[in-house]
Amino acid sequence: MVFGSIISFPRGTLSPQQALKLANVYLDNAYNENDSDIALVLCHDTEISLSQARKTVRHAEDQSVIGQIAIAYMDLGNLLESQGHPNEANVSYKKAMKLEYEWEMLAR
Repeated sequence: MVFGSIISFPRGTLSPQQALKLANVYLDNAYNENDSDIALVLCHDTEISLSQARKTVRHAEDQSVIGQIAIAYMDLGNLLESQGHPNEANVSYKKAMKLEYEWEMLAR
């Protein structure tokens, strides 16, 4: 089997842009998934990747990705809310608002 030689790449070694791209892949798949249990797992994977992007963006040269991470958190919140998880959605919305505030402060 070809996949036997592939080792999972730790998210900690991804750049903020790569972690965000991975989060968006999970999020897109969650939006398109009909099985709500699988969609919720994909939402969890989205959150993990976004969390990693947030951690690494503070050390990145290009801080513009902060706004994109905020948008992804807002999208995640919308999806979670539509799936019937309002508490989890509110957590995502709060993270998005915090990042938007940080982005505005950097832009000044």
